[in-house]
Amino acid sequence: MGKVLNYLIEKLRDDGALHFSLIDPVDVVESSIEKIATAIEDSGSDAIMVGGSTLSMQKWLDTLILGLKKCTTLPVILFPGNPAMLSPHADAVWFMSLLNSANPFFISEAQALAAPLVKKLGIEPIPLAYIVLRSSSSVGFVGHVRDFPEHKPELVAMYALAAQYMGFKFVYLEAGSGAEKPVSTEMIRKVKKFLEIPLIVGGGIKSPKVAYEIVKAGADCIVTGTILEEKLSILPSIVKAIKKAGREKK
Repeated sequence: MGKVLNYLIEKLRDDGALHFSLIDPVDVVESSIEKIATAIEDSGSDAIMVGGSTLSMQKWLDTLILGLKKCTTLPVILFPGNPAMLSPHADAVWFMSLLNSANPFFISEAQALAAPLVKKLGIEPIPLAYIVLRSSSSVGFVGHVRDFPEHKPELVAMYALAAQYMGFKFVYLEAGSGAEKPVSTEMIRKVKKFLEIPLIVGGGIKSPKVAYEIVKAGADCIVTGTILEEKLSILPSIVKAIKKAGREKK
């Protein structure tokens, strides 16, 4: 087991639930890196994810990650939208497959292109099954996502269970970046009922109350990204709610 994966599994066992802060390189300027990194660490977040659905310059990606690592001890995990979004300065990469894409490129072809570079750069790969519920989001549009019917959570559970059987270490259930509403608690309960590996949930989580309810419904890890751009001050209360729900689940 890799160093970062071991850290996440042990931290999840100790805390009951984790919080990941997602930074999209296109939304950050160099002068704000220290402020964002310090706020994330002070909030009690467990890891920093760097990536997005649109391409960023390689040099800027390296600069951002090095800047973050100067200001925080948290692991920095790449969340790449394409095979080019890799940096040797990251601690790990979510080596992910967009399972409900209609385009094979996002299921296995991009991964085949990226694999030799991940090995060459020495980045720890963490296998992640990525399931995006709505095609109306940026990642949904770019990734040619097939929508799930909202009244059929068992279909999402089916994909998640298949991911577990295929050997993925995490399942990431995403409402979509900037989503107006998060993944429903009903869907989370249905998915978690069939799942033994950790479940990550993101998209549309903008308040401590919502974060708490999603963890209580079965999410093991919560990702917030837009909140970092819009209202960084609320992050500590969101993390606190996640940790509270995590302790109550144990």
